[in-house]
Amino acid sequence: MLLPSRAGLAVAFVVAIALSACSPTFNWREVPVGDAGLVAMLPCKPDRATRAMPLGAASVEVEVVGCEAGGATFAVAHARAADAAQAETWLTAWRMATRAQLADAQAAETPAAVPRAAPRPAPVRFDGGGPAAAHLLWFAQTRAGGVSLYQATVLGRPSSAEAVSTFDEGLRLP
Repeated sequence: MLLPSRAGLAVAFVVAIALSACSPTFNWREVPVGDAGLVAMLPCKPDRATRAMPLGAASVEVEVVGCEAGGATFAVAHARAADAAQAETWLTAWRMATRAQLADAQAAETPAAVPRAAPRPAPVRFDGGGPAAAHLLWFAQTRAGGVSLYQATVLGRPSSAEAVSTFDEGLRLP
């Protein structure tokens, strides 16, 4: 009777090791961002932070939700402007500041399409190569009482080729 219990213990040990090895690198989950209703798909449990960021002449409170998975950082930042003119100014300053930080990257900035995003400021995609790959998407949504601005970011080269598109397609505005 001693042998079956050792065999059972060995089987249980092997099963436990096999199950622990099955944890996925990308564990996608829906995460609310800001107070305007954006839902983002992030590949891991996110951290949240708020910081003041200079956007043009203003210091703007920006909420950031993000995490690291599969060799890349995934994040969505949110700020709130009073109107479309202010949103346009801030988003232009945000893009310029980001491009300055990524000065070494060979980059292409192109118009983007985000369902239910505001036409002004228009959505813009930034794809940068170089040693630290950067994929960014800026967009806005007009809401009662103002304009919500967003920057969706993937920094680095994710271990899954589909991770960037899954992240971008998982951005849902109400």
